[in-house]
Amino acid sequence: MKLILFDIDGTLIDSGGAGVRSLNLAFKKVFSIENAFKGISMAGKTDSQIIKECLQKHGLSENGEFGTVIEAYLYHLRIEINNNKKHVKPGIYDILNSLSQTKNVSTGLLTGNIEKGARIKLEPFRLNEFFPTGAFGSDHEDRNQLLPIAVKRFTNLYKTGIDIKKCMVIGDTPRDVECAHIYGAISIGVATGPYSIEELIEAGADYVVQNFSKPYDFLETIFNLI
Repeated sequence: MKLILFDIDGTLIDSGGAGVRSLNLAFKKVFSIENAFKGISMAGKTDSQIIKECLQKHGLSENGEFGTVIEAYLYHLRIEINNNKKHVKPGIYDILNSLSQTKNVSTGLLTGNIEKGARIKLEPFRLNEFFPTGAFGSDHEDRNQLLPIAVKRFTNLYKTGIDIKKCMVIGDTPRDVECAHIYGAISIGVATGPYSIEELIEAGADYVVQNFSKPYDFLETIFNLI
């Protein structure tokens, strides 16, 4: 079986800023801090990493507060995801529908989002059905540890061997590229997030596209690489 893993934010969808707003609202609720995440770079990082950076920035302890922040974040995310700026990236439905009908190929998630947050973000677009499992920011703070977790979950799910070097990670940041390449896996960069084609090429992606607006050309590329 060939495993194709997708990042979420900037790759599959744009949440309309729901994630950032929910994090800020969580810190406001728990610590009475306004715009707590201002100045913190989030692209490609795990939720755990981002939250811990913000706690450190404001001189706050992780002990006893991390779980409270997560609960507040999820509460607000369920509300904030219902905004009129959220959208799925063009071509995604065509790509996922085609892959779902392809023999010996499975699609999963490899994302910095904690799993509950990931599912909340995907639910309005009915995308959860395409991703039976994956690896999430709630599995490990370090994104570079996530690919083996995803491979193990799919191996257990389908009771079949998966070669990690033949897995493919699709994402919009250099961190998506890195988390694939350290295991010899294939990386596809897509410039639908904060990074340009040139930056993703420089990061070492095996293939880079501007967007998914030509889904069947993109699918041909996938099949040629795997």
